[in-house]
Amino acid sequence: MSNIYKCPHCGKKSFNPWSKAMAGQLNSKGKPCMECGRLCVNGKGATIFKAIYCLAAFALIIYIYIHGADNEWMFTHEMPMCIGLILSMAIVPRIVNAFFFSLAPSIRIDVKE
Repeated sequence: MSNIYKCPHCGKKSFNPWSKAMAGQLNSKGKPCMECGRLCVNGKGATIFKAIYCLAAFALIIYIYIHGADNEWMFTHEMPMCIGLILSMAIVPRIVNAFFFSLAPSIRIDVKE
């Protein structure tokens, strides 16, 4: 994969979609730039998207749990739908981060022991 995304610190193209997807949101440690070594994360938009997506998926899980017995089809497929929604809460934000949101400097401060 070619590097197509710029580091917010040094401005060099040192991130590919896979490394950008694994950089995480503002609350994560981030991924180091291959050129300058400083940590980068996906920006505020990625964090907001993940929060809204996970909240909507969780609301659907609750809806399926409450109304699963109302319909025979939903009753037999309740568990696969909930498992799929839980997996999508981990996968979909990373796919979206890989292609749509810009990188930002990491603002997380870790205590070094």
